[in-house]
Amino acid sequence: MAAPSPTTPGGRSTTVRMDTGLRRDIGRRSLLFTGVGSITGSGWLFGALSAAQIAGPGAIFSWIIGAVMVALIGLTFAELSVMFPVTGGVIRFPQYGFGSFAGFFAGWVMWVACAASAPSEVLAVIQYAKPYLPWLMTSEDGVLVATPSGLLVAIALMAVFSVINVLGVKAFVRFNDLLVWWKLLVIVVVIGTFFALSFNPDNLVAHGGMFPNGGAAVFTALPAGGIVFAYLGFRQGVEFAGESANPQRNVPFAVIGSIVVTGLLYVLLQIAFLTGLPSELLGAGWSEVTFTDVAGPLAGLATLLGATWLAITLYADAIVSPGDTGLIYTAVTTRIAYANAQNGNAPLALTKLNRRGVPWLAAVFTFVFGFVFFLPFPGWQKIIGFITSATVLTFAFGPVVYGALRRTLPDQPRPFRPPGGDTIAYLAFLSANLIVFWTGWQINEKLFLAIALGYIFLIGYRRFARRKLPALDLRAGSWCMLWIAGMAIISYFGEFGADPDALLPGGNGPIGTVSGTVIMAVFSAAIYGYAMITRPSFENTVANIAGDDS
Repeated sequence: MAAPSPTTPGGRSTTVRMDTGLRRDIGRRSLLFTGVGSITGSGWLFGALSAAQIAGPGAIFSWIIGAVMVALIGLTFAELSVMFPVTGGVIRFPQYGFGSFAGFFAGWVMWVACAASAPSEVLAVIQYAKPYLPWLMTSEDGVLVATPSGLLVAIALMAVFSVINVLGVKAFVRFNDLLVWWKLLVIVVVIGTFFALSFNPDNLVAHGGMFPNGGAAVFTALPAGGIVFAYLGFRQGVEFAGESANPQRNVPFAVIGSIVVTGLLYVLLQIAFLTGLPSELLGAGWSEVTFTDVAGPLAGLATLLGATWLAITLYADAIVSPGDTGLIYTAVTTRIAYANAQNGNAPLALTKLNRRGVPWLAAVFTFVFGFVFFLPFPGWQKIIGFITSATVLTFAFGPVVYGALRRTLPDQPRPFRPPGGDTIAYLAFLSANLIVFWTGWQINEKLFLAIALGYIFLIGYRRFARRKLPALDLRAGSWCMLWIAGMAIISYFGEFGADPDALLPGGNGPIGTVSGTVIMAVFSAAIYGYAMITRPSFENTVANIAGDDS
């Protein structure tokens, strides 16, 4: 493929080397289904109850706000993906726009988040199976966690996902398409059945009003209720761009389409759940709604409404939905490891492909480190907050790179070009930062610790690596350090997520929802502006893209 170089005399554009050896077997619908399948994982099985317990009927607005915020981020990635249709774009774009230091930061945090995502879906599978196989999970401080036997089952499921992944992208796509059709059918049937059997619109106002826990709970539910966690799957259209037959057409369709389709389904499901609950369950308030001896709230409501057939269907789907999403994330984490190696931030061996065009060593690496996450996070509720905060943090790179490359490469062909310019980029960056802030210090402390460990790894890797590495562009990446330091301070002094067992007792400070939004808006603008000032030159940006395949 052509080496990156200016395409026109005096122009400000460049070409990019495409990944070689990867199979381009993913069509338009299949690329859309990677996003839809990922979004409709364990989140749809648990999210309706979790969001209702936090925000009551206001959870309807939480799903809408979450869709809008994630869509803003998705627009920036859609433009970047059609400019540079490469595998693992979420972490390769920061390297293109700001050099190796920023690329490592994004790559490390994204890999950690993705490596934890497949285990989270496996935990959802065994949690739903608990009524039939009680030895899989036990209760610990009121939260279901896997037993030692359950962990062995979880590891076995991870192994199955890895084997399917190694068989090749065509086998993965066919298997995923079939499972997504099933999941969509079940979701539509659940919504229609709940509306048909029990529709109590008074539930939306009769038990504390639309916002029984205040307006702030609507925003708290975004990370804590698993809402943003559910929407994170939109990125699969970006990650698989390098394996799509026509990325210029398919990627925007998959990224935006997956958010629109699932956003509509989630809003309808939340309304159906809220209005389908018998009023006697709401006597103690929304926060006390539970289903005794039932691991899944949707199946529990179906049982209460006498729809035993639907409850049985949901228990079957509880294996299919998170199982399919776990399969997708196993494939994505493999591509993230591959992309990190392409960036020069991980061993080159991770780029080795088998005869089916799959980075098989990266797949093995993903499997081994995937089940390590079962140790600190043995339950679904214990892991989703960490995944949400870490993933959204890496998504914040998309808007900043989007703004930088519009300045550095203004003449670069952009088959998909959203309107709004810096307005879209700023709002997307602010959205990502707010979601991390709302997640709270209890989770964010672990995330910032993981980032610190990543820098220790970076120092060691660059000291002992036996390959030519790109130069660290510390000036261009300096905004990352300022950004993370600021995010840590704001989160520490925020009112979200106080934890007496934290290493640093934060999360009970004076910064609330309104003041935090104002502070974050100013802080985000300052960091975004600083990043635009310190971005690399045109020549250095071309070199960053050229060095990607070294």
